[in-house]
Amino acid sequence: MTADLTLIGFAILGTIVGGLVGLVPGLHVYNVAGLALLLFSSGQLSISDEALTFLLIGMTVGWITLSHLPSVFLFAPDDSSVVAILPATKFLLQGRGHEAVLLMGLGGLVATASLLLLAPLLDAWLRPIRAIIQPHTHWMIVAVIAFMLLSEWPRVGDREATPLRRLGAAWGYLGAGLLTFSLSGLFGLVLMTRSPLAIENAFQNLLPAFVGLFTLPGLLQIGLMGYPPPLQTQHTFDVQPSEVLRGGLTGTFGGLFASVMPVVSAGIGGLLAGHATATRGDRLFIISQGASKTTYFLGSLLLLFVPGVGLTRGGMAWMLTSTFVPFGWRLFALCVSAIGLCAILAFGLLWVSSRKMSQLVTHIRPRAVAFSAGLIAIATTGVFTGVAGLAVMLVGTSIGLIPVFVGGRRMNCLGVLLLPISLNMLGVGATLARWLGL
Repeated sequence: MTADLTLIGFAILGTIVGGLVGLVPGLHVYNVAGLALLLFSSGQLSISDEALTFLLIGMTVGWITLSHLPSVFLFAPDDSSVVAILPATKFLLQGRGHEAVLLMGLGGLVATASLLLLAPLLDAWLRPIRAIIQPHTHWMIVAVIAFMLLSEWPRVGDREATPLRRLGAAWGYLGAGLLTFSLSGLFGLVLMTRSPLAIENAFQNLLPAFVGLFTLPGLLQIGLMGYPPPLQTQHTFDVQPSEVLRGGLTGTFGGLFASVMPVVSAGIGGLLAGHATATRGDRLFIISQGASKTTYFLGSLLLLFVPGVGLTRGGMAWMLTSTFVPFGWRLFALCVSAIGLCAILAFGLLWVSSRKMSQLVTHIRPRAVAFSAGLIAIATTGVFTGVAGLAVMLVGTSIGLIPVFVGGRRMNCLGVLLLPISLNMLGVGATLARWLGL
């Protein structure tokens, strides 16, 4: 019993650490987890492998929840929350940033509760589902890519004088999205076929690419055009339980799909689920995206602990299996308990932090914050991946700036994973790589 309580204590400590990491724009929990694993493997972190596992579980929960704050108040999203930024930014400009943050947090709580209730059934459900979809994974991913690109919509007004100019403006936006997806896909193919990173940095192969594609472009946008948000006048909100439940379950469905399907991210899963359930309205959308992000990260981690499943999905699960493979119902029950307790603690920290940030945000200098966060992201990339990683980051930033300043959804940058992996599943990735001289 004492040993089990100690593990729960490590999870709670991890929640606080992960929450602090989540408050830093552009800093991902995987970066800190990778550092912790390096320290552990070198003997500089003297804890047991189980203690490290639960520390990382808590860090994941804390980061998921508290990272909503910079996504809303500082417009610094990661790849899983980039879809929700537009509605959340709209709330911020209306003085309702606190409401947007808490809606995301409530969606995460619904998702966490749903996951924990479904956890004992995952073994019985996932085995037949995996058997059915595994032979069809390749074309399902291609269908996801097609839907993502076809659902892009030209965001132009009627100010152009002629139909031809309106058509050109519309396709300028759509073309930017297609260009972003194509370039990021080619970028990913190069990294997965002939990565310039040293072999000892292989576990961080995509870190510089993701920093360049998703982190630095947004921070650069803030650095060039950022200004303090308007006074946040609304510090309470009135949301119907039915809205929280519908949005939360929609996002949970999307997150589960993303957890089971390789390559598909939380943002894409939430987008698919929103269309499938005809989700309308900014509140429902924000709630569902918070739920989808939570389900994606926690669901993929929980699958590793389910006895009989042992499915490795997501970066944290892959990193954990390098040092420890959980087994048995005891660890599963402890994992479920730790996630539940950490989620409640993290939401409380989110509430307090959001109230404080909504009061201070008008006094924050966004450009200075963006500059500092950019330096942190660049330094982290350099430490983990060296000069070669910084070069990869620079290429990724060049691609990531296209949707920021030209047009198209930032989600198209996920072509860095979607395109090369789908080509490999179709059996043509190696052929294309040879044609390109890779």
